Amino acid sequence: MINWGIIGCGDVTEKKSGPAFSKVEGSKLVAVMRRDAEKAADYAQRHHVGRWYDDAHDLLADEDVNAIYIATPPSSHVDYAIDAIAAGLNVYVEKPVAMNAEEAVTLARVLAKSDVKLTVAHYRRAVPMFVKIKELLDAGTIGEVRTVQIRMWQKLQPQLVAKTGDNWRVDPNIAGGGYFHDLAPHQLDLMLHWFGEPVAYQGYGVNQSKAYAADDHVCGQIVFKNNVVVNGSWCFNVAESEVADSCEIIGTQGKITFPFFGNQLNWHNQDGAQNITFQHPEHIQQPMIEKIVAYFNGEGPNPCTIEEAALVMDMIDAFSQKVQ
Repeated sequence: MINWGIIGCGDVTEKKSGPAFSKVEGSKLVAVMRRDAEKAADYAQRHHVGRWYDDAHDLLADEDVNAIYIATPPSSHVDYAIDAIAAGLNVYVEKPVAMNAEEAVTLARVLAKSDVKLTVAHYRRAVPMFVKIKELLDAGTIGEVRTVQIRMWQKLQPQLVAKTGDNWRVDPNIAGGGYFHDLAPHQLDLMLHWFGEPVAYQGYGVNQSKAYAADDHVCGQIVFKNNVVVNGSWCFNVAESEVADSCEIIGTQGKITFPFFGNQLNWHNQDGAQNITFQHPEHIQQPMIEKIVAYFNGEGPNPCTIEEAALVMDMIDAFSQKVQ
């Protein structure tokens, strides 16, 4: 039995992940931690969790806990992960895995010196719609992929992002950057998962609106070893009428289109056009958690390694370079 403890039982754990830990076979959520004791107790009561703490080290010392899910803001991911590794506990850590690539590499080095297992929450890999897209690509449904066009354009206050009182997601000292750092790991990880090893990537970030300290417009390009070229545009200051969430994968025989945060998958080739409307899991991370439980029990591969996540962070760093 994988007995989980959560460090940071905030908004992301309410629906996306938290309840799933007790719905996956061989897995149970037994303890939670939040620095605000009242909120920790409330979460435990509402989710029928046996114990709560307001100090992470007390949670790490809980003898019933053998795996830790780190769901705090990015600024504390690496420190908590290293503490959990030191305690001999397997780790599942939210994305972005760190503030930057350097931190991610540091975590990878610490992990390599231990017997602990660690997985990063690039959970869209396991969501059925994105699994289907990989199947279409692997089957050559649209021929050889030539280019991918990513467009993530949102208002200053994106509907895709959970609202918090302090809006930490646009504080570079907490999030590493802005909404790009919060949302782009999903998209960039899928590119790596589907297309393999990149040989070059570059980009730039600017703060156009000056509404907060972080960049609100980021662009980047990737060239993969197989010559697939990806162009991405992330802008968080457009008019409501121009909001977009789209990805086009264009090949020699057709095209696949979908949103990263929606459920409509379309594709066409010489045989015609098809579309599927997916019903996403009630708890969007549950398919990933199922794979993690299998991995922690030695019954499957790691569904997302720290090395893969560190590469995503390196791409994020490259895309966020300031214009000289």
